[in-house]
Order: sequence, then C-alpha cells, then structure tokens
Amino acid sequence: MKEKVILAYSGGLDTTAIIPWLKENFDYEVICCCIDCGQGEELDGLEERAKLSGASKLYIENIIDEFCDEYIVPCVQAGAVYENKYLLGTSMARPVIAKRLVEIARKEGASAICHGATGKGNDQIRFELGIKALAPDLKIIAPWRMTDIWTMQSREDEIEYCKQHGIDLPFDAKHSYSRDRNLWHISHEGLELEDPANEPNYDDLLVLGVTPEKAPDEAEYVTMTFEAGVPKSINGKAMKVSEIITELNRLGGKHGIGIVDIVENRVVGMKSRGVYETPGGTILMEAHDQLEELVLDRATMEVKKDMGNKMAQIVYEGKWFTPLREAVQAFVESTQKYVTGEVKFKLYKGNIIKAGTTSPYSLYSESLASFTTGELYDHHDASGFITLFGLPLKVRAMMLAANEKDK
Repeated sequence: MKEKVILAYSGGLDTTAIIPWLKENFDYEVICCCIDCGQGEELDGLEERAKLSGASKLYIENIIDEFCDEYIVPCVQAGAVYENKYLLGTSMARPVIAKRLVEIARKEGASAICHGATGKGNDQIRFELGIKALAPDLKIIAPWRMTDIWTMQSREDEIEYCKQHGIDLPFDAKHSYSRDRNLWHISHEGLELEDPANEPNYDDLLVLGVTPEKAPDEAEYVTMTFEAGVPKSINGKAMKVSEIITELNRLGGKHGIGIVDIVENRVVGMKSRGVYETPGGTILMEAHDQLEELVLDRATMEVKKDMGNKMAQIVYEGKWFTPLREAVQAFVESTQKYVTGEVKFKLYKGNIIKAGTTSPYSLYSESLASFTTGELYDHHDASGFITLFGLPLKVRAMMLAANEKDK
C-alpha cells in the first residue's frame, strides 16, 4: 500500500502542479485538503480539478467559525498589529490550517504533509511550526525548497509540466498579483508593488472595496455591541462573529476603509512590500479599542499594549502553538472581563469617526473630568503630588547646578 501525503491545496496552479510531482517523485497517494477560511468563490470547481490532476481524494474543510472565534477574536482582544499596520490576516489563518491538516493526516493515516509555500516567505515557517508542534512525527514536504527535484521556476514551467502529465487546466501564463484571501482580509503582492517607488494601481488591485476617493459622499452611522471583548451585534442585530466580520467587510469596503500599503520585515530577514485590504477587521479593531478606552485603567492599558505587540510578533512568526502565546492570551482574556458596551461611529471616505461610546463598566467620571471636579478631587492635592512626582527631576537639576558652580 502506498504511503499517503496530505497536500494543502488551494486549487491554484502551484498546488495543482504539485499533485503529479508528488506522485512522480515520491510515489505517494495524494490526498488534497482545501481549508475554507472564507475564500469565497475561489473554492468553485476544486474537486474536479484535484481529481483531474491525480489526487485520490479532496477534503474541503469549512473552519470559518473556528478561525473567527478561536484565532481572530483573541488577536482583536489583544490589539495585535504587526509593525503598527498589518492586522495579521494571513498570519492568523496559518495555525488553524496547520491544525486541520494534521487532523486529516491522522484520520487518513498519512505519513507526510506537503505545502506550496516558497522558500522566501513567512508561510513556510507558520505551516511547519504548527505541524511540528502538533505532529512532530509527520514528514513535511516543501517542493519550492527542493530545487534538486523541483525544477519549475515559472508559471510557464508549471503549465507545461501539467500538460506533459495530461492535465489541461484553465490557467494561463499571464503574470498577475500574488494574493491570499480569507474572511478577514486579502493581501496583494507583485507587479508594480515590487518597487516601493511605485504607487499601487488600485483600480486593478482592489477586491473587497474602493479607494476613499470613490467612496460615497455621505457618511454612514454604525453601532456595535461587545460582551467581555467579543463582538455581539451590528445596528441592533445579534450575529455570530463570522457574520459580523462579513457585514463589516461590506460596510468597510463600501466606504474605503482598511487599505494599507506596507513595507514589512519578514521573519526570513528580507523586506517585502504589499497592499492589504482589511475593511471589516479595521473597523472591528477600532471599535474594540474605543470601548477599551472607557473601561481599562491606565496601568492595565500600558501593559496590554506591550502584550498586544508581543502577540502580534508571536502570530506573525508562526508560534501560535506555544506556551508563550497561551500565557499572553490568558493575560489578555483577564483584561476583557468588563469590555462590555456599545460603540457608535460613522464611516466616511476611509475614516472611522467616533460618535459615542457607552459601557456599564465605564471608568469615566463626568464629575471628575469636568472643571468643577466634584467631591472626589481637591485641586490642592495636586501640589503635593507634583512635588513628589517631580522630585527626581529637581534633585538632578540641583546636582547639575552645584557641579557647574564648583567649576
């Protein structure tokens, strides 16, 4: 009986060409596994294509709700943003994909998992760290790093290879953007984006929305509610998290929200330039931040910001299945107990504008914040506080002055 390999299958040219390549070079039985994280129409026609290419079976695994509830929500709660801009759309999806690939491998009794990530990107790290953490006994095959037997270097090469193996597929050699899509975002790389000096061609590039210039001339109000840091409703309608993100994607895309052009530092050491569309995620992160402003104390917010940066680094580097991620997430979850309330904002030409936030756990006191200050605050108390708070500065200044005088 042949050994089985689980192929992380997208249906694109790369992973389609990998199917006959695996059979030819390893004599594996190839079982394709497409993980549905919200790619939409990209999944159409995959079963026929996989079978035509030589796969014995295709799994299409819908993990959208698991992705949203167990991976996206913890990152939103943490405020995890990589290098101040990237909302981790691809990064968050990789561990849940790796987890499901391992589950299918166990179910099928497979001895290996294969992925189509290149040797220059972050995804090879994310997939493989996830697999190693969950199934250290499984072999990992990464064709793009096996240059002695993976000799294809272009789309033309892959198309020709498929034709030689009797696979006639609806792909052409035209070079286009390299994209990754799920419910949270879509990323774009390649073409004019390869030179940071070039402005993105947004008319050809955008998929989920429009530029702010093309957004409606009228603002649109949106109201959201949260319970313990988890989004629960939009405009009074209760929804599960995946439905909320879907609706926010529609609203954000319409109003030109969440378009980011970034040059980021990859884990493998190089800089890469890409454009990310994250319309719903940008709104969700901002709404959550607005609510936290009301309910978290200063010291907790200060430490939580550090933990959010640490969480972003952990996720970006593919270290989801680690004690560190569990510990950081546990801290974050402890801060979310009172992140409950309603956030209102308006969307207008790429902007998310505050329109009022309320919470039963708000630490904002109107009597304290106003000029009258009320009974809890005596203006005279500030004098002693400033004397002690500024004492190190005063002592240092006196020391410097004394030394200058001695000279």
